[in-house]
Amino acid sequence: NDGSKDNGLIVNTVTQVSDNPNRIAVNVNKANYSCEVIKNSGLLNVSILSEDATFKIFEHFGFQSGRNTDKLKDYEHQAKASNGLPYLTKYANAYISGKVLDTVDVGTHLMFICEVTESVKLSDKDTMTYTYYQNNVKPKPDADKKGFVCDICGFIYEGDELPEDYICPLCKHGAADFSKL
Repeated sequence: NDGSKDNGLIVNTVTQVSDNPNRIAVNVNKANYSCEVIKNSGLLNVSILSEDATFKIFEHFGFQSGRNTDKLKDYEHQAKASNGLPYLTKYANAYISGKVLDTVDVGTHLMFICEVTESVKLSDKDTMTYTYYQNNVKPKPDADKKGFVCDICGFIYEGDELPEDYICPLCKHGAADFSKL
């Protein structure tokens, strides 16, 4: 929460870094508005996506910025954890609440080291892995198109040359994350 609205984003990996005391690491790109919000508030929740999560979830929480959009304003599948922050009640099999203890600058990302203050299992559905997302959720490029495909979100840039400074309009990744079709 940035003080006036709740926010959310998609991250690739959340890692348990200690079990006594219980700690997790959450890496967030510095360019994401959520990075600024977490840094300022010192709190976060991680909704662990399940395999039933649709591409629309990735579009909603990953391909638009909370700077310009209130992502949770009319989002019906949410509830509040004991820390007052939202978590997803659909397309997630658990959530973890964290209090930021330390922040490590790792280049393009900040790594938030968090004390786990709450963890709740929501269902027995399998967890969405990056491989599952790549193989089953992320749209496949149209074989008839020529150009470049974003390796992150699947956006297709049509053209013979991809400008070196090109930024994906959906996920905001640069030209280095595009592959020729």
